[in-house]
Amino acid sequence: MITKQEMDELCEKYETEDFIKNDPIQFPHRFCNEKDIEISAFITSCFSYGNRKVFIEKLNELFCIMDNRPYEYIMNFDKNNNLDFCYRFQKCFDVVCFFEKIHNLYKNGSSLKTLFEEHSKNGILPMLQKVCDYFYDCENLTQGYCNLIPNPNKGGAMKRLNMFLRWMVRKAPVDLNLWKFIQPSELLIPFDTHVAQMSRKLGFLHRNANDMKSVMEVMEYLRCFDKNDPVKYDFALFGYGISHK
Repeated sequence: MITKQEMDELCEKYETEDFIKNDPIQFPHRFCNEKDIEISAFITSCFSYGNRKVFIEKLNELFCIMDNRPYEYIMNFDKNNNLDFCYRFQKCFDVVCFFEKIHNLYKNGSSLKTLFEEHSKNGILPMLQKVCDYFYDCENLTQGYCNLIPNPNKGGAMKRLNMFLRWMVRKAPVDLNLWKFIQPSELLIPFDTHVAQMSRKLGFLHRNANDMKSVMEVMEYLRCFDKNDPVKYDFALFGYGISHK
């Protein structure tokens, strides 16, 4: 079993600003305005699936469409304009519907921060369910649209939204630390195939499925290393995979 000291050393080695340039978090790091950051981070996280090189190229394309002004673009968004952007499961009309829901938040004096914060008192998963419910409250839901924001009720690992929360909450060289209404101790690890493989190799995970139950099993081990900031070990698992290739 790996020790806390070894895990902390991996965090120190890999949780650096150099990590940003090849990670999707590079996109919100381009901005200074808080609304630009939270909108760009949310959009980035939702499209961060599949081949990393491909989705980073597509995100660069998308932010070019926005003229690298995501808040202004969302505020002025008109669903009747022709948005020529799609990615894998998402057709153009899925992206339009997604942007329209974000537009309605800000147009009505709210924000992504407000949406998450007003449902944050009961814990991460109930909050994510309420966020999902907001985005699913529209006509003609498609598989492509629902893929952007998976439904927590289905028991999935919710990797992308947990990654988004890590970005917005943690204070670190990589993460953004904009949202104070969630404590780092509450966060759940962004659980993907790599995290699952490394967790099984290190003895943190004994289940075969890559689902929310497995996330919770891994979190029990990570909280033993650091109960105040267990998700920092996302960087340790990333580094362990590199150093043990």
